[in-house]
Amino acid sequence: MPFQLSSAADKGFTNASSYDTFRPSYHPGTVDDLLAKLQVKDLKKARMVDLGAGTGKFTELLASRDEDYEIIAVEPHAEMRKQCEGKKLRGVTVVEGNAVTIPVKSQSVDAVVVAQVYNAPKSWEPRTAWEAKMKDIIWSYDDQHPRFRHEEWRQVFDKQLSSTPFTIQAADPLFSLPLGEDSTEFTCWLSPQAIWDRFHSLSQIAVLEGEELVTVKDNVFAAMGAPDVEGNNNGELPLHGRSVYAWTTAVPGLPLKHGE
Repeated sequence: MPFQLSSAADKGFTNASSYDTFRPSYHPGTVDDLLAKLQVKDLKKARMVDLGAGTGKFTELLASRDEDYEIIAVEPHAEMRKQCEGKKLRGVTVVEGNAVTIPVKSQSVDAVVVAQVYNAPKSWEPRTAWEAKMKDIIWSYDDQHPRFRHEEWRQVFDKQLSSTPFTIQAADPLFSLPLGEDSTEFTCWLSPQAIWDRFHSLSQIAVLEGEELVTVKDNVFAAMGAPDVEGNNNGELPLHGRSVYAWTTAVPGLPLKHGE
């Protein structure tokens, strides 16, 4: 099936500079552990694909490491791609592409990573009442485009042809199962304006205009300004989050070997 960027993503991420400025980055310990699980930590000059690289939020963390990775940042959105290119990251080549058409030769990379930020699933329980209200606002504008928060991403792996170590040659799965999975919880302190700027970078919120946008903004600030909300002496609020990361290997599940 040919890839087509959804209209929501195309329009919602037009302001790539705002996205890059206000979206969060990733916990360093999480990145380090994930790379170890992918067997590329400390692997000098490993060749990696950052698929759906966006503005390069995850790409720049890879590029800053001592392994001196060779990174192909694949991104379908023109403005996002331009923002990533503008960073001129060490060892990074930014190319147009998508999950259906990845412009690299088969078996030519050591790892493929896909990273997404700021998408809390319904099953996650917010730590505070005001964060629960923020979550409700996000879900009230759900546009039915699958994202991490819809918790359907595991189906890509779970719905592979059923196989066992004894039947694997008769089947045609792509990834080894079960998936490895872990998570890291974190808290960051942000001003109400910074929280709104991050909230407004969500594609389904970024496309709102006029009175509808004003109403959403008012509701967000009302949630943050409720009497039970506790901040610090700088007027910042604790924003709680969780980094979830999963990993697998290509069938037959043998260790990845650099250069093969």
